[in-house]
Amino acid sequence: MICPCGSGKKYKKCCEVFHKGKKKPKTALELMKSRYSAYAMHQVKYIIKTTAKKYRDTLNEEEIKLFCNSDFKKLEILSFSEDIVEFKAYIDNYILYEKSKFIKENFEWKYLEGEVKEI
Repeated sequence: MICPCGSGKKYKKCCEVFHKGKKKPKTALELMKSRYSAYAMHQVKYIIKTTAKKYRDTLNEEEIKLFCNSDFKKLEILSFSEDIVEFKAYIDNYILYEKSKFIKENFEWKYLEGEVKEI
């Protein structure tokens, strides 16, 4: 199976290594792509684990599970810097346009927050 993140690699050799905890994302971009794949592959625990500590308690596991049932069609990276990734995610019949901010906690990248824009 090809990885949902858009790398063109097999899932097993791409984002699955992050989801199974064999490797940690080295950049915010790697984390963002692995989180997109986590949604597509129903890796709810990974999504929660890679969210910044200050927001982790606000997450609703059941809502994440429901969202994971969506059809994740394509991820398009628009731009990125050290801690910001701007992307479009094609999900079901919707295009999610987001500018995500990431931080390092204990030397690991975590999702902090996102600014969703209407297109």
